[in-house]
This record gives sequence, structure tokens and C-alpha cells, in this order.
Amino acid sequence: MAAPSAMTFPALSRLRAYNTAPLIALAALFVISAFASPYFLQAQNLLNILRQVSYSGIIALGMTFVIISGGIDLSVGSMMALVGALAVLTLNGTGGTTWSIALAVGVAVALGSALGFANGIAVTKGRIAPFIVTLGTMAIFRSLTLYVGDAGEFRSVSSLYGDLGMSTVLAVPTPVWIWFLLAFLLDVLLNRTRYGRYVCAVGSNEKVSQYSAINVDRVRLWTYVIAGLMVGVSSILLSARLNSLSSTNFGKDFELDSIAAVIIGGTPMTGGRGSIWGTIVGAIILGIINNMLNMLGVSPYLQGTVKGLVIIAAVLVQRKL
Repeated sequence: MAAPSAMTFPALSRLRAYNTAPLIALAALFVISAFASPYFLQAQNLLNILRQVSYSGIIALGMTFVIISGGIDLSVGSMMALVGALAVLTLNGTGGTTWSIALAVGVAVALGSALGFANGIAVTKGRIAPFIVTLGTMAIFRSLTLYVGDAGEFRSVSSLYGDLGMSTVLAVPTPVWIWFLLAFLLDVLLNRTRYGRYVCAVGSNEKVSQYSAINVDRVRLWTYVIAGLMVGVSSILLSARLNSLSSTNFGKDFELDSIAAVIIGGTPMTGGRGSIWGTIVGAIILGIINNMLNMLGVSPYLQGTVKGLVIIAAVLVQRKL
């Protein structure tokens, strides 16, 4: 039997570190937070953390596919505002009944997927850098939302819609259940299907993927559709919780939060590999950090500074692995 190459064991060590580093960081942060505040371990506080991060966390699931494939999507926050606004208008225009809610959900999912498709087409067929495309559509989507809403608010006329947003199942907020269900489904897609393997291959080496008869454009296009689909789901859940949305602030900074969750969860910006459950851990880490900063009375104006430092630290750790 041939002896393993000299690089085998170091490579395995790096892979294990890549998989376990986010979990170690989460465990350490959990212990520190428990000592820092006596209220941290209360069940309601933990559920609040999960609820708060579930909205950006759902978007981060789609962002994981985009980043693994070697892309980026800066438009998800503005897309969320536009999708949520049109969903609420659909709800109000059809009477605010149970069927109206179902129709609004369908509109949000379809529109989010369509806008993601538009991003993907511009990237794959237009041959424009993903950063440029999504920077442009970020401005377009927010501008359209402001125009449709006259820079004001979109208010739902349905109390049922608000009840949906505040509902729980077994005392756990519904958005959290949906987040974990989507994570399970997308983890299967990423790790148990041919498409998932293609996504990793395209992000790892586009040229080799083309020589291997992989339709690179199609694979990359669908990652943006998945991201748009997740935006549609999240926009419904968050607008239902508030029973309204602001055309100026709804979805603001969600692109930063989702990208940060993916990076902290161990997915490198260079693409080629990543983990759905790592993204879940990354989102929870961000939620715990925000929660502890609030409990310790740190100014909300400084929380972005802390978040930025965490992102930079996560990238530095990845480069060392």
C-alpha cells in the first residue's frame, strides 16, 4: 500500500480546523456571555437572539451558495425592501384575508427568485463582475421601493398577517423553525446532490469546471436564484412581524449581516467550499455579540465597529488555516 503523501495530514488538519473553528468560537462566546450577564441564559433571551438573527440568517443561507460559487450579492437588503413592499401591496389589494396572505407569500417568493435571476443573468451572460452588478441593483431596488412608497411606510391592513409574524410553535418563534428547515434542505442540496458538487467545483476552479463539461453559467445563475428565493421568504417573515415596513430602512445592512454570517461560519470569500450549518453558527455568533453589547450598554453606534472587527478577524483566521 502506498504511503500517504506529505501533504495529506496537514490538509486534513486544515479541513478539521475549518469545520470546527466556528463551533469553538460560538462555545467560547457563549461561556463568556453567560458570565458577563446573568440574563443571558434565560430562555426568552436565547429565543429572542434566534428570532432576531433568523431573518438575516435565512438570507445568509442563499448567500452561502453565491459565495461558494465565487460570487457576491450586495443587493439582498434592497431587494428585501422591494419584495416586501410589493407583497404588502398585494396583501392589501386583495382584502387582507387568509388567501391574500398566501398570495402575498407567492408573490414574494416569485419576485425574489426573479430578481435573483436578473442578477444572475447580468453576471453570467453580461460578463459583468458580481460586485458591480449587485452594487447597481442594490441602488435600483432601493430606489424603486422609495418611489413606490413615496419614501414612506407600507402598512398591512390584515391583523392575520401580524399574527403570522408573531406566531410560535412549541414556544419557539416560527421564523426560527423555518430558518432551520431551510438550512436542512439547502444542506442536502449542497452536500448530497450533483448541483451542490458543481457549485463547489465552479467556485474552486472555473476553468477546470468548464473542461469537465460543467455548465458554469447555469450553476452560477441558480445560486443567485436561490439567494433571491431566500430574500423572498425573509421579507415575508420580517414584514409580518412588524405588520409594516419602511421603504428607507427595511432590509438595511442585511447584505452586511448575511455576508458576515457566511464568512464567520467558515466559508472563504475565494469560494470553492463552505458549510450551511457553519453559516447558521456564524449568524448566531453575530446575534450573541449584538445581544451582549446591548446588555452591557454599549452604544448602538459602536456595534458596527465590533461587527467589522469580527469580520476582519474571521478572514485572518481563515488565512492562517
